[in-house]
Amino acid sequence: MATTEHRTGTVHPEGAIVYRLARPGDEEAVAAIDGSFTTDTIFEVTFTKDGFTMRSVRLDTPIHKVFPDDEPEDESDEEDADDERTVVAVDGDDICGFVVTEYNPWNRRLTVAEIEVAPTHRGRGVGRALMNHALEHAAERGAGHVWLEVTNVNAPAIRAYQRMGFAFCGLDTSLYEGTESAGETALYMRRSCS
Repeated sequence: MATTEHRTGTVHPEGAIVYRLARPGDEEAVAAIDGSFTTDTIFEVTFTKDGFTMRSVRLDTPIHKVFPDDEPEDESDEEDADDERTVVAVDGDDICGFVVTEYNPWNRRLTVAEIEVAPTHRGRGVGRALMNHALEHAAERGAGHVWLEVTNVNAPAIRAYQRMGFAFCGLDTSLYEGTESAGETALYMRRSCS
């Protein structure tokens, strides 16, 4: 049987995985989660005179994407603890997934900064449960919407987000320039909280 440990420390039955706020000492296990994926489909973005079109395209040869560690560690402790939250999914003694959220009061946006599920736990509802924790954080903070960014080559995640009620709301062709992901397009998705 799994449980969810809320801010109060109360544990509620849910299934075989425990969901709890990240604790000091969880960083190494969170960093060790393999967020790579393999897909035979991408979302191809084509630019037109008046904007762009996007379509799902099947690849002749599947690609395996390993996310580079392009982001420097943020040593700042100036953020409001209620505005940032990391929830981890724990199976036995192992962290098998996590979601990092950040609330921006100025536009009432909760950003899913990062969400990953270990390959051994994909397809078992862990990602959906983690996203539900993000949505709970959004409700607690009074967010108007939840927003995330995903690369156009991560079709499995895009489809999962769509099933969770997210829709495309924009893109950035330059976000990944100068990184190992150069050439990919950042797609933005949002879900209303109302």
